[in-house]
Amino acid sequence: MIYMFLADGFEEIEALCPLDLFRRAELDVTTVGVGKSQITGAHGITVTADMTDADFTSADLEMIFLPGGMPGTLNLADSEVVMNALRYASDNDKYIAAICAAPSILGDEGLLHGKSAVCYPGFEDRLIGATIPAKKVVVDGKLITAKGMGAALEMGLEIIALLRGKEYADELRHTVIAD
Repeated sequence: MIYMFLADGFEEIEALCPLDLFRRAELDVTTVGVGKSQITGAHGITVTADMTDADFTSADLEMIFLPGGMPGTLNLADSEVVMNALRYASDNDKYIAAICAAPSILGDEGLLHGKSAVCYPGFEDRLIGATIPAKKVVVDGKLITAKGMGAALEMGLEIIALLRGKEYADELRHTVIAD
């Protein structure tokens, strides 16, 4: 199961674009509202999460997905449930995906040492221990990071390639980009 944590102030496109792609790809994904089920994004769009963090369990966790945005990233970092889920994912070799400012949480937790990662420009000093390549989306083992809203589609497709195969992701890319 992919668990996408949503906290007030999340960047809507960074969450909803990958979420849409995951559901098109028939991946098991659940949105988790931090502190409540109605979560309002950074630009005033309110979504209803599938569950609240009070109901979250890591029993079937395959991936954690953290959208960025402000103050969404700060609210994720302040959540004990989110931080425990990140530690669990790291300790148990599960996928961790973070976009925009959210990779800073991973750096602050010491999860980026020896890894390649990217983030929203200006947060690079928070990617403690990481090599920062000149890319929009970076996959390093079970760690997937992306720069920001403009990379949300590409990040979602990269994750689908990891979980469903490159050929499947390429077919989906063709249907959503209509090239």
